[in-house]
Amino acid sequence: MKKNIETFIGCDANYDDSRIVIFGAPFDSTASYRPGARFGSAAIRHESYGLETYSPYLDRDLEDISVFDSGDIELPMGSSEMALVAISERTAEILEDGKLPLMIGGEHLVTLGTFREVYKKYPEVQIIHFDAHTDLRDEYLGVGLSHACVIRRCHDIVGDGKIHQFGIRSGERAEWTFAHEGHTDLHPFTLDDVNSAIKSITPGTPVYLTVDLDVLDPSVFPGTGTPEAGGVTFEELRKALMYVCRELNVVGCDVTELAPMLDASGASTAVACKIIREILLALNS
Repeated sequence: MKKNIETFIGCDANYDDSRIVIFGAPFDSTASYRPGARFGSAAIRHESYGLETYSPYLDRDLEDISVFDSGDIELPMGSSEMALVAISERTAEILEDGKLPLMIGGEHLVTLGTFREVYKKYPEVQIIHFDAHTDLRDEYLGVGLSHACVIRRCHDIVGDGKIHQFGIRSGERAEWTFAHEGHTDLHPFTLDDVNSAIKSITPGTPVYLTVDLDVLDPSVFPGTGTPEAGGVTFEELRKALMYVCRELNVVGCDVTELAPMLDASGASTAVACKIIREILLALNS
């Protein structure tokens, strides 16, 4: 017999044999509208067993690759900085061993913890950001460590011209102005410009991929804390992600902002599972 440890389906390989390591960051203490994303990673693992390991899109199977799921980190809900430190420590361990971290959130602030460590190892890294929201506020209600500020905090680290944003359709005027001044490469409303924008990135450049699932339209993905009408379809997001994962040197990634209890049908969790399966297979192609 083996221990009953729940992993993402097909991701139960040995750590040493795995190129990609999954971990969960169950944190949502800065949620500005509807909380619940702290339960996202656990729900994704549990519901992934309703999903086949085989992808007919890619003709590939999770059973044919080696992925290690290291489980959720225990995070202090009362301190954003302490939570980010814990996320950074898990990420650093994965990177030091020459592996690629795939973090499952959690709210979008958790990205900052992983990105801090990715930047330390890959100082030339650029960010591909899929989201409904700019996340470029300098502060939200006086707080700089907020899911509404996460990409601005990443910009503090990498500077201008290194962040490419897609699907954005919401944000304060000041955030849009900040982007349009050339601080980020903003492609609003659709994912139509993904291919052309990616061609502007020098081949081999390290890339961090961050996916806030509310980039999807609420008709596809209602189970999220801040749904925004006018989003993309599942297939539009899947195709864009496949292009990123195949054409760029992705060195770390995350999938965030599923709040499973906000969609009693379970459909949003199923969508998140399928997105993660496709990313894992594309990164191992």
